[in-house]
Amino acid sequence: MDVSLARTFLAVIDTGSFVEAANRVFVTQSTVSARIKTLEEQLGKTLFLRGKSGATLTPAGVQFQRHAQAMVRVWEHARLEISLPEGYQTALTMGGQYSLWDGYLLEWLANTRSNSPEVAIRAQLGFSDTLMQGLIDGTFDFAVMYTPQARPGFDVELLFEDELILVSSDGDTRRSPASNYVFIDWGPEFRADHALNFPEISIPGTYLELGSLSVQYLVQTNSSGYIPRRLLRHHLDSVPLQTVRDAPVFSYPAYVVYPSDADTDFMERILSELKSAAVRLKLI
Repeated sequence: MDVSLARTFLAVIDTGSFVEAANRVFVTQSTVSARIKTLEEQLGKTLFLRGKSGATLTPAGVQFQRHAQAMVRVWEHARLEISLPEGYQTALTMGGQYSLWDGYLLEWLANTRSNSPEVAIRAQLGFSDTLMQGLIDGTFDFAVMYTPQARPGFDVELLFEDELILVSSDGDTRRSPASNYVFIDWGPEFRADHALNFPEISIPGTYLELGSLSVQYLVQTNSSGYIPRRLLRHHLDSVPLQTVRDAPVFSYPAYVVYPSDADTDFMERILSELKSAAVRLKLI
């Protein structure tokens, strides 16, 4: 079977629409329809019920979903292993939440690189929705994120609780953000909580999508903003940042998500390394 058929099938499931699936896989709507028709002809079953509200899975479609996910994963693994650099025995592809790299995943990555020199590693960042899509498409062996979606065929395990706190470099420790406040975007979860707690800051004067680099901006400009508490603990002992008293603290559990049919020994090794990194960094 052409793997593009399975990818398109999964895109329709994820978006609930042939039109949106076309945007996801970068083809026309007619191409999506043709691919699904071809897939249904090959399987001898109707996979979707089409209606004005979109496309919904039939029982046969539900049954085929996990097979499509497995097919895409097998294809991606085969592609990576065939193109392995000389001297490597296997490949690992993972995704991590944008805000979890500095002060956590980089520690895990360095340790894994040292302990597993035979593994070729590909690491990518993103927000929870794109990471989940990568898992569904089979492009990630596992991903670490804040808000995993409940999906059949995937296991989810809690790693630690991540906290975002309001800090200031100008000595102003009032609860509410001052005029020099910088909105640092840590993802959709943070944006939603921030809007509820600070409705008066609907349009911030300074908006950054720079991750941990934003910390240096706070220091250089004598301003305030939200950052993960672990950055203060792990990197910034000598940086003049003060926690703002009585400001809301936003807590986000960090999870690892991986396919239920993943190699057991492989995932036990990954989970052990992820949890060990959290312990070393005093996150748990």
